Formats: sequence, structure tokens, C-alpha cells
Amino acid sequence: MTHLWVRAEQRPNEDRVGLTPDGAARLVAQGFHVTVEQSRSRIIAIDGYRNAGCRIAPENSWPDAPADAIIFGLKELPDESTPLPHRHIMFGHAFKGQHAGRRLLERFRAGGGTLYDLEYLVDEAGRRVAAFGYWAGYAGAAVSLMAWAAQRAGGLCPPVESYPDKDALLADLAARLDATATDRPTAIVIGALGRVGTGAADLCEAMRVPTTKWDMAETAQGGPFPEILTHDLFLNCIFARPGTPVFVPKSALGTKRRLTVIGDVACDPDSDYNPIPVYSAATTWDAPVTRVHDDPPLDVMAIDNLPSLLPLESSQDYASQLLPSLQSLDKLDQGVWARAEATFKEHL
Repeated sequence: MTHLWVRAEQRPNEDRVGLTPDGAARLVAQGFHVTVEQSRSRIIAIDGYRNAGCRIAPENSWPDAPADAIIFGLKELPDESTPLPHRHIMFGHAFKGQHAGRRLLERFRAGGGTLYDLEYLVDEAGRRVAAFGYWAGYAGAAVSLMAWAAQRAGGLCPPVESYPDKDALLADLAARLDATATDRPTAIVIGALGRVGTGAADLCEAMRVPTTKWDMAETAQGGPFPEILTHDLFLNCIFARPGTPVFVPKSALGTKRRLTVIGDVACDPDSDYNPIPVYSAATTWDAPVTRVHDDPPLDVMAIDNLPSLLPLESSQDYASQLLPSLQSLDKLDQGVWARAEATFKEHL
């Protein structure tokens, strides 16, 4: 019997989950054994999983799970050195040359486990079967606008926290913008035709922000891209990969520009392919931006778990996309799971 073990997230400010009680009930009805850990932060209450027929386990007890259990979480594990003998489903951030990713792969090598990276669960055409992209773009644009409003008030973006729903986020953001400016900034979204860019553009539209939308056609020539510097905000919604051009080089810091906020929604600062090399580390909920230049100011927003600002909507959306693949976990040697394992072995 296939055993799926849903672990509690161990990262601060991470309230999302990749399986809802309804999805768990469908897996149980299919014959799966589903264990769900208790969690102090998960947006969905544990009683829903209990009523769905899941076994409930203590928080963070997954290291002692049966050897055949498939451990399912979203964000990365604590950066430790203990070997990993289980099969894990999560965003590992390990296949693009990230330094912490190398250590994670070493743990899998030492323990003999397998990483099914959620970013690399793809169909036959290479398209991801599930993604948080829309809500990452939506929340990333929101925090970037918060940073712009804070600049207008003479400061840095204050700490952020999750919202019960998107209407609460929109109301708060509108109040911040209206309190600091009578006008709205201009924005440019790169990757506007993708899920991330669509979310960013939709948020800008909801806030009445004039937005330039670029995608592959506009960036195919490889740069430089002086047009980016003529906007107040730049929202990068393209994930770094070999061949991704540099959008804002270090030389732009001291040049004449209107640009004062970069929202790097894709957020790959320690990748070898970072398209925004003016910064080198992700930002946090407590410190949402890093100021990389003072006069004129340039703040970079690079929070790497943005969808958790809207944990309910993002969890429900993602879980519905992923469920069909979870229902095929009893066939790990086929389809999406076989492709993910092959990618893991290649990088291992």
C-alpha cells in the first residue's frame, strides 16, 4: 500500500500545505495510507484530515516514519547534515547550482533517499503539472508596491505577514498607496505571459498601476534592456536557467534611472544564472527588501515563499493541480514520477 506522509513545514512563516482534506479523502478512498503531521502553522486545521480518514502524527516526526513512506512537504528541510533515507516530495532548490542544494543532494546520497522535486514534476511536454506561480506573482507585486509606498514615505518596507484572503491584502495595499501618493507608479513585468507574470499583472491592474508586459519576444535579443530603468518597478517573473539574460546589471546602480524597486519574484539570487546580479541573498518577511543603492534608492524584494502571504488560496489552488499526480504515486516507475527521479539522479 502506498504511504504518503504529509509533514509539517519547518520554515518560519510557512502556512501552506500541498494536500487538502478533500484530496486526502480521495487518496484514502483509492487505497492509500495517508499520515498527516500536526502543525502549529498550517492554514488548514488538522480535524479536516482526521475526518478524511488520515492517521495523525506528531509534528516533525517524519524522520521516524516507516522506511517505505513518501514524505511530502513544500519548502526545504532545515539545513543539516543528517542523511536522508526516505523518498521526499518538496521544492528542493538543488538543481540550479544553489549552494544549499548541493548540501541537500549530499544528504540524499548519504542516506540513499530520493528527491522528487516539485519544480521538476512535468508532463510529457515538459510543462510543470502544478505551480504556485500565480499567487507568487500576485503577492510579489503586492510586496513590491508596499516597498515603493514605503520609499515615498522615506523608509524601507516594514515586515509583512500573511492575510486571511486576497481581499484583505488588496484593502491594506490600497490604503498604503493612498496614504503616501496621489499617483500610481509604473511597472514592467517580464514573463507576463506565464503564470507568475499573470498574477503580478493582475495585482497591478487591481491597484490601477500602469503596466508594461514583456515576455520572450521582447527579451529574445538578450539585452541590454534600458527600458526597464524607465519604470518605477520591475517585476521579474522568469525563473533563472541557462541562457536567461541579465535584466539589471550592476552597472545600472549608478546610472540615471527611474527604477527604484525590483521585485524578483523568481528569486534565484544564489543561482549561477541570476538575471539580477545587483543582490545576492533572498529577503525575508521581517526584512522584505534589501537596499542595494542609496541615491537614488533601489530596493530589491526577493522573498522566496511569497504565496504563503495568501496561504489559503495558494494551498487550495496548488493542491487541486497536484492531486492527479499524487493519485499516481502507486506507479513511481512511470510518468511524472519517473521523469522527476531521472532528473534527481542526473544531478546527484
